[in-house]
Amino acid sequence: MELKEFKKGNFLVINLIGRVDTSNYTELEKKIIEFIDGGEKEIVVNFSDLVYMSSSGLRVLLMALKKITAIGGKFHLCSLKENIMEIFEIAGFTSIFSIFNTIDEAAK
Repeated sequence: MELKEFKKGNFLVINLIGRVDTSNYTELEKKIIEFIDGGEKEIVVNFSDLVYMSSSGLRVLLMALKKITAIGGKFHLCSLKENIMEIFEIAGFTSIFSIFNTIDEAAK
């Protein structure tokens, strides 16, 4: 997994590239916590270049959503591929997360 981030308006966009699985989910968790603890209150996670996410990755996203919601922030997801959207649907996470088609839609 590779992470690239940039600002889009008030939002920090985190691009996930490759795979999030049991071998690297702690890296994602550490970075997201760093961003939130560093003052980021509006985050978009972009899935357009992600090919796989395990349940470990889902847990990290759920933790991030709870942490940022507790400080009055926003945590959005965008550009989920069909196979990843299916994982979110099976887990019941589509009703928990704000999911958008594009970065622009998510960052409004």
